[in-house]
Amino acid sequence: MEAVVLHYRQGRHHQNLKQMIIKAADTAEEAARIIGKTVSWTSPAGKVIKGKVSALHGRNGAVRAIFAEAGLPGQALGTKVKVE
Repeated sequence: MEAVVLHYRQGRHHQNLKQMIIKAADTAEEAARIIGKTVSWTSPAGKVIKGKVSALHGRNGAVRAIFAEAGLPGQALGTKVKVE
């Protein structure tokens, strides 16, 4: 399954570089089924960064993903990730 990286998770004064908002489905019920699955993003150089889907984000099919080792770079915004 593929999903699209929407944005970093952020607040008014802080931006979490290791937490990303990902559009995975059209409804919250479909997105709830992928919680706990692995997300992987491949850089243009071939490096793979892996994370884990942690929770829903809103009611329109977006989820939060946490990348433990390193956060995603800015060039990842708008690109596709694999959900396995």
